[in-house]
Amino acid sequence: MEPGLDPRLIVALDFPEAAPALDLADRLAGRCQWFKVGLELYLAEGNAVLHELRRRGLSVFLDLKLHDIPNTVSRAVRSVAETGVGLLTVHASGGPAMLAAATEAAEAIPHGPRLLAVTVLTSMDQAQLAATGVVGSPEEQVLRLAEMAAGAGISGFVASAEETAALRQKLPSATLVIPGIRPAGAATSDQRRTATPAAALAAGADYLVVGRPITQAADPAAAALAILEEMRGVPAR
Repeated sequence: MEPGLDPRLIVALDFPEAAPALDLADRLAGRCQWFKVGLELYLAEGNAVLHELRRRGLSVFLDLKLHDIPNTVSRAVRSVAETGVGLLTVHASGGPAMLAAATEAAEAIPHGPRLLAVTVLTSMDQAQLAATGVVGSPEEQVLRLAEMAAGAGISGFVASAEETAALRQKLPSATLVIPGIRPAGAATSDQRRTATPAAALAAGADYLVVGRPITQAADPAAAALAILEEMRGVPAR
């Protein structure tokens, strides 16, 4: 029996234009509810692609990783809220004042987006962190940033699967959105800290973000169904 819709899967629409992104969303209709729009697609198409996805009744995760002075980020949150996106990322490294300003802006908007603080990018390992002046392991930095962001009012976080269990223990009620998901045998590409769908969910993830294993598959619908099948083996939290 084919698995049905699982709201824990977010498909990353990493395309340079709207047409292939919307085509994939249409092909996965009835199986996937959440779709992520990142910088590449958003800079090419702007709010129009968000409106098209929402018009189809889909939920949108807008992954802009906002990182600027507090006033600019606050205004950016208000600017995108009218599109009806459900999730919006900010960089935890922007600091408590920026995060608090973003939180205040989101909470002031009826049905505003839920903010997710990006901790450490899944493309970064300890050597990459050290090159930026950060001393310590990725897990230590993830927990440090997440605790700081939680103090500023953020309740959702983006981290790798390697830090999911520690984050879940530290912040039991947090919403954890985990990218870098790779089915067994899939190439990791530029991701350094990855996990299979089942492993990430078992560690405490609420949502999984999957891009290239679906979008670059010979049969994206079949690839999505295989991931959904693996996810079905781990009950929702």
